[in-house]
Amino acid sequence: MITRVPGILVGQATDLLALTGCTVVLCPPGTVGSGVVRGGAPGTRETDLLRPGTLVEEVHAVLLTGGSAFGLAAADGVMRWLEERGIGFPVGEVRVPIVPAAVVFDLSVGDGQRRPGPEDGYAACEAASVDVEEGNVGAGTGATVAKLEGPERSRKGGVGSASGSDGDLIVGAIAVVNAVGEIVEDDGTVIAGPRRMEAPAVGGEPPAEEEGPPQLPFAGNTTLVVAATNARLSKDRAQLLALAGHEGLARAVRPSHTMVDGDTVFSLATGEVDSPQPQVERLATEATADAIRRAVRAAEPIAGIPGIGGP
Repeated sequence: MITRVPGILVGQATDLLALTGCTVVLCPPGTVGSGVVRGGAPGTRETDLLRPGTLVEEVHAVLLTGGSAFGLAAADGVMRWLEERGIGFPVGEVRVPIVPAAVVFDLSVGDGQRRPGPEDGYAACEAASVDVEEGNVGAGTGATVAKLEGPERSRKGGVGSASGSDGDLIVGAIAVVNAVGEIVEDDGTVIAGPRRMEAPAVGGEPPAEEEGPPQLPFAGNTTLVVAATNARLSKDRAQLLALAGHEGLARAVRPSHTMVDGDTVFSLATGEVDSPQPQVERLATEATADAIRRAVRAAEPIAGIPGIGGP
């Protein structure tokens, strides 16, 4: 799990009635953060400050949330929880918590009028621990995948986490998988692809084709990842770690980074060990791909949407 990296904690708030939720990653003091956003449909907060060359280097938490852009409000609860504990970037007598956030679109699953808010972000922080639940939890509660042939053929997505190590170096990842694409192994074997549709009865009429221009396949999807390491990295190197996470994302999601995805990878470096950059990036790529695959394997059927074991 990502919490194999010392000091990293994960908390989740889950709404099984609305089928949405949020997932927070809490960082130890001094954690350097960066990130990279790809795809045509992102929903993010505080990502500009993650670019190399900007003032703030330390990140205090990362929020992954459902609820589309509405769900970004959950970051207010994370900030309040951190501020109450005196955690944040010092500005005079005030400490401003740095909480980058990103959303998945899950409004078409469950109750789209109920979205994660500040109370959910706060509750996720309260629940933070080294134990990471996977599947239909947190920001993955309403997640779905394999929607290129329409949302009616989707399968259940969710939350997954994985890690790897090489000597003293540890790299872990947590992923919220809500991709329009299918989930595949390195060799292209499909783990979660579009589900089969029932054929019309003998003598029955095939479904009529809709007229008009082709429609985007379920606009608003997205895979979110946090990749964390105990390596000592500059902000520039942390951004390269995020890029390596995107390599893992592209390895496990086909296609990825599409016009209807807002794929985002955040990177965190706690600064405990020295390690060559290629070693860090290799483990990040592998952990990200593993976390994505674990997410769909752990996901269970919900709201009529089957998991990978369904038809």
